[in-house]
Amino acid sequence: MRTLVFCDDSAHPASLTRDGLAVLDDCGLEFDWVEDPSGWRAESLNQYPLVIFSKANNRSRADHEPWAAEETGQAFVDYVAAGNAVLFLHSGTALYDNSPSLCRLMGGIFTGHPPQCPVTVAPLADHPLTAGSAPFTLQDEHYMMEMNDPDVDLFLHSESEHGRQPAGWTRLQGKGRVCVVTPGHNLEVWRHPSFQALLRNCIAWCARATD
Repeated sequence: MRTLVFCDDSAHPASLTRDGLAVLDDCGLEFDWVEDPSGWRAESLNQYPLVIFSKANNRSRADHEPWAAEETGQAFVDYVAAGNAVLFLHSGTALYDNSPSLCRLMGGIFTGHPPQCPVTVAPLADHPLTAGSAPFTLQDEHYMMEMNDPDVDLFLHSESEHGRQPAGWTRLQGKGRVCVVTPGHNLEVWRHPSFQALLRNCIAWCARATD
């Protein structure tokens, strides 16, 4: 499945996403990468059934100016509503306050995080998207999330000395699908077998392989 991946921002190098997704070569995905979206156009979205957001709202690691405004966000809302899917990973939820449509599409947005600390990733038992995963604890950024859709299907929490937060959920938008997973500042998280199981399940759900 041809998949468009947005990555590289002020706090998360493109290598994090590239290396983190490299282990998923058995999922049948063919990645096209956008690191600096300056020349990217929303019209190209119709080439992809799945988009992965692993990029905060910075043009690149070197250029911290926003790349997505409300017009961009609405393009993604229309894209999903037409029957496509977006998977938001970690920083893909961050700094999009200037695009209310994109924030609503996510169902919940990043509001901040304390300094890195031990974070427990806690899958919801018996949920289809957590099959093959188990709780684990690693050093990470504990993302604080503000939910804006009370009807999301929550399948993951994150826990630390700073409390408990929603960390993974799905929602529907028109004919399409949205999935959000917030842990993953460090490559060690992406490489953990339980996290890899979560990612595989989320991709399968986005691709409707779990219908």
